[in-house]
Amino acid sequence: MVKVTIDNREVDVPADSNIIDAAAKLGVEIPTLCYLKGYEASNSCQVCTVKDSRTGRLISACGTTVVEGMEIDNETEEINDVRRTALELLLSEHVGDCRAPCDFACPAHMDIPLMLQQISDETLRDAITTVKEDIALPAVLGRVCPKPCEKGCRRKGADSPVAICDLKRYVADVDLATADPHLPPCKPESGKRVAVVGAGPSGLAGVYYLRRAGHACTLIEKNAALGGRLRTEESEEELPRDVLDAEVAQIVRLGVELRMQTSVTMKEQLDALHTEFDAVLLAIGKTMPDDVKQLGIRAGRKGIDVDRETYSTNRRGVFAVGNALRGKGMVVRSTADGKEAAFIINQFLSGMKDLDLGYEFSSRIGRVESGEIDEFLAGSISADRSIPDFGTNYDQADAAEQSDRCFDCTCSSHGNCKLERWSEFYGADPNRFPRERRPYEVVGRESSVLFEPGKCIKCELCIKIAERAQEPLGLAFVGRGFDILLSVPFEGEMDEALTKVANDCVDACPTAALSFAEGRRPPVLVQLGGVVKSSAAHSLETS
Repeated sequence: MVKVTIDNREVDVPADSNIIDAAAKLGVEIPTLCYLKGYEASNSCQVCTVKDSRTGRLISACGTTVVEGMEIDNETEEINDVRRTALELLLSEHVGDCRAPCDFACPAHMDIPLMLQQISDETLRDAITTVKEDIALPAVLGRVCPKPCEKGCRRKGADSPVAICDLKRYVADVDLATADPHLPPCKPESGKRVAVVGAGPSGLAGVYYLRRAGHACTLIEKNAALGGRLRTEESEEELPRDVLDAEVAQIVRLGVELRMQTSVTMKEQLDALHTEFDAVLLAIGKTMPDDVKQLGIRAGRKGIDVDRETYSTNRRGVFAVGNALRGKGMVVRSTADGKEAAFIINQFLSGMKDLDLGYEFSSRIGRVESGEIDEFLAGSISADRSIPDFGTNYDQADAAEQSDRCFDCTCSSHGNCKLERWSEFYGADPNRFPRERRPYEVVGRESSVLFEPGKCIKCELCIKIAERAQEPLGLAFVGRGFDILLSVPFEGEMDEALTKVANDCVDACPTAALSFAEGRRPPVLVQLGGVVKSSAAHSLETS
């Protein structure tokens, strides 16, 4: 046995162990992309870099065998910087979307491709669950939203965008028409109480997510009906009041206490709420600076002044959202505010000192050139460019046909990709080293295994796995230097290359450069709505 020290912790390991093995015995995971236990290390990605503190040298943890008395620095700012830089260099030539462009364009960051898949699969109960993870009022937004998600839809470069907003409305309307509309679960009671002042879109969304987080919520509204500006800015034709009432009722069904025809306009009234409740969320709509001052909080240029990262006012425990900050904004932006503020308030009520919406890494292909659209069309279930617009009169067959137009731009390995995971962990900036990207390309459309050269980091794992399995053809590198590429020898097909170990190669691929051509990823549903700055990946139940 050999004794080594990692971050001042000693451990005894067999003499043939590498530093990764030694760290694992201490319960420490050193990040790797190009290493797979049981195979010779290639030392190519440099993400597992550590420091030999005795010599001051930076070394590869996967390719270095331990020696007696070795002292390793693994979790230091210097090592974090080295790993971050290694990841950013890999990302500089990475051609792949972690999440779809429509997801980014939607202020609520709903998982749109997953909803479309579920509509296509005719699992509408799953679809409404997906929608309501991130959108509290989908039937309403399906009617009044200006559709920023469709402006981001990549399909519009080929013909026209997928009718995302109409499909969301279809799913929500079908759900509301059932005898038992979807009611998301709430966490156990937290013992904390929150007052939400204002029952417009931001207040309704805020109370929806706060209640789901297990907090007792009281919704305070100055008018005789809930809905705020949705009742004054939208006509009956644009937003039928029975639809609004039905969707609001679903939120109240979560167990929300109501105080109707109650105004909060003075400091004394806010003081009373501050005493009665553990937190207060102000969603009072457009508010003039003089009116804000009457509440005893700081005013901004367009309304209430808040820290835009946390929605916190200058008074501890008091938060504000929606048009109370902006003066005017899209309804979907207001509902996103309510969701994000709920996430922050949940942290506050949990006793966290550093409130933060969090960071979720995402690689983005960006603008797609005209010739690349054909690659996306080739992978689409529906490459037909002449799908009719069904307007608002969808049935299941029409909705499935429209959903099938989705390019499913979300990476098949989103949430399971090692490059994504470690880039987020180390805060890697995918744009730190800008360079002209290679064209988007998918190899093997006729095979069961697809290969995306732009995602490949030349880790060599698939080559080693195929070689050990004695695949008749296998995989190999062609070219030299920066132009080296993974390829099937003799211009063969992917199915010819991987006749025995396709599963192993796909599982080992750290970036989903190799994937199966089954179409879309399987649905992964969480129990509680995500509230994040950039994605639904963060959930209220994580704090």
